[in-house]
Amino acid sequence: MKRSKTSPTLAVIFACVAFTLSLAVSAQAQTVTFSDLSGIGIGGTGWEPYGTVTQATDGNFYGTATNGIFGGGGNIFRMTPDGQITNFYTFVCSRTKCPYGAAPQTAPILGTDGNLYGVTSAGGNAPCAGGVFYRLTLQGKLSVLYNFGKTCSDGQWPQGITLGSDGNFYGATVYGGNSSDSPGIIFKVTPSGEYTELYSFCSQANCADGEKPFSPPVEGDDGNFYGAANNGGTMGGGVIYKVTASGAYSVIYNFCNLENGACPDGAYPYAIAKDADGNFVGTADGGTSGYGVVFKITPNGKYSALYSFSNIGMFGWPGSQLTLANDRNLYGTFVGGGSGSWDGKLLGAIYRISSNGDFTPLHAFCQCGAGKGFNPIAGVFQGTDGNLYGTTAFGGIGPDTDEDWGYGTVFQYASGLGPIVETVPTAAKAGKQVLILGNHLSGTTSVTFNGMPADFTVESDTYIKATVPTGATSGAVSVTTPTGTLNSSPQFVVTR
Repeated sequence: MKRSKTSPTLAVIFACVAFTLSLAVSAQAQTVTFSDLSGIGIGGTGWEPYGTVTQATDGNFYGTATNGIFGGGGNIFRMTPDGQITNFYTFVCSRTKCPYGAAPQTAPILGTDGNLYGVTSAGGNAPCAGGVFYRLTLQGKLSVLYNFGKTCSDGQWPQGITLGSDGNFYGATVYGGNSSDSPGIIFKVTPSGEYTELYSFCSQANCADGEKPFSPPVEGDDGNFYGAANNGGTMGGGVIYKVTASGAYSVIYNFCNLENGACPDGAYPYAIAKDADGNFVGTADGGTSGYGVVFKITPNGKYSALYSFSNIGMFGWPGSQLTLANDRNLYGTFVGGGSGSWDGKLLGAIYRISSNGDFTPLHAFCQCGAGKGFNPIAGVFQGTDGNLYGTTAFGGIGPDTDEDWGYGTVFQYASGLGPIVETVPTAAKAGKQVLILGNHLSGTTSVTFNGMPADFTVESDTYIKATVPTGATSGAVSVTTPTGTLNSSPQFVVTR
């Protein structure tokens, strides 16, 4: 990859006018560029962000850049709602190791205590340096809570975490495990760093239980966790699995292996997300035209293909996790090429798909002017303002206004959706305290859980603490502010 200096001054710019598979799209995406890290030390903000961003109680957005400053350990950046990016934390690496972790490929997530929690894919003090699980305060203090790779079988290269309704974090690693093939594991870790291995892949003959999960599991409405393993299974093309909080594991769907022929229903799933009805949706390779497929699967394993892509070679492939927005539609990206890839036909795009499979292309990234980002590696995130946010691994402002030499961007896609509130976590028992994120929350007069009034405290203009009321049922959390009522997305699940 070409690397060169850019100005550390951050600019907010409008991306290229969107174009799509066969028609022009009027929406535009706003981007914020990363600055070059070479030679400017702590003023750098990172390069090649592979994950999306998350929003914290201060209203700011946080994300990670894989290659960073001071030896290339990577960093965490902070972006204000108006697009100003600063370096927030740097993973410092010596010549021998990166004791606080390295190569953070996914954004941290918000915990119920208001701190950020995340994983790095490498580094740490364990013998196998398999990454770390960390806590990061909003004042910038990072604590390593667990080092992966203590035995080289307890997991290496974790790829993100999910916050469960029990307050613990759940994730998966690409490598590690009890098999000699090092096929990955599923783990649980408490906010204090107490680690439990829930399941080791390839525990069954011929890896019939799957292997190589590239994303963390997500919690279903039933309190169990569901995820995708990219390979293995009885057909060899990956699986969708269910695992309980205590580690009971089962495969609920097996995907086709493209090496054995066409796979119209998909192959090699990457990640799944929960839709508005409590089912799971995801993307996979294959499909009727071979360009990928969006699928839906129920908790009991009933599978259906929602949409098969065709003629998307100029955009990439649908390899990112889908996001449920407050219009009940799903949003995703066509993933561009990874590090070192400069294929002009893999620039990426944003699309929308409904729960019944209606597909709408929204925005195509392009190399069409200085400062434009391209090649999104991850999906998008809906902020409390209703807009969609994400990152591109390449592009942005480079030397001599050459967009090819940029180090990636954070973009905002003006979706036209209204503001929302977001609960942390998205599911909990009655009596548990949750955080409610939003905008202009000062002066809030009411918080209800599916119509049931709740006790609450307004902590700031951007977040509230509330207690799930006794007798509450699953549904929208509604917050009445001086300017109107805001509803949660996704809807809150009351667990038993």
